[in-house]
Amino acid sequence: MEESIFRVDLEVVTQQGLQMGRDKVYILRCERGSAFLGEQGDHMSESRFEKRMVLVITTGGTIEKSYCEEDGSVQNRESVLRTKLLSRLRLPYTDIRVVEIMAKDSLNMTDEDRHFILDKIRASWKSQKTPIVVLHGTDTLEKTVRLCFEQEPEPPVPVIFTGAMRPAGFDDSDAQQNFTEALFISQNVDPGFYLSFHGRLFKAPSFRKNPTKRTFEPLS
Repeated sequence: MEESIFRVDLEVVTQQGLQMGRDKVYILRCERGSAFLGEQGDHMSESRFEKRMVLVITTGGTIEKSYCEEDGSVQNRESVLRTKLLSRLRLPYTDIRVVEIMAKDSLNMTDEDRHFILDKIRASWKSQKTPIVVLHGTDTLEKTVRLCFEQEPEPPVPVIFTGAMRPAGFDDSDAQQNFTEALFISQNVDPGFYLSFHGRLFKAPSFRKNPTKRTFEPLS
């Protein structure tokens, strides 16, 4: 995987590629119409705005799949959150920390993976009481949220899961909508586990995927 530092100035985006290891943490800071994404600990000027922190944990799934020109496949390779989603947002009042913990199609996730995701969520709220957004594949998202809810029925912060039915790089993708809505909701709801999807908020574990409608719906 690679780390990129983005400066978003109106519609101008520049990138500088750096080497990145597993579990690196990045912060997106916006100031005076510009956004800065850098590794945690990098020196950045203090903002004149009071900002709120949101942690984004990426696990893979359709929302982060990318197209490979060499073999024509669409797979999870590395997180596209910064290049496809964050770089398009203006967030003058929000700092985003991004933690990449895996890049898996959720159909390939094991129970060990789900416990690993929960462990990362726990570690995050213990170190800093900030809202959390989790990017996850939709096929088994219900299983991961249910496990989290059963193990931690009263989390101290909002934890918002979201994903997409089409990859973020596709023109007709729902990724930008779902991610943006999840970011907003995470700062405006009570603590708990939730799913934010297609303009609707579901509280865990009262939802299920409807493959025919290609969305989620409440449990009847």
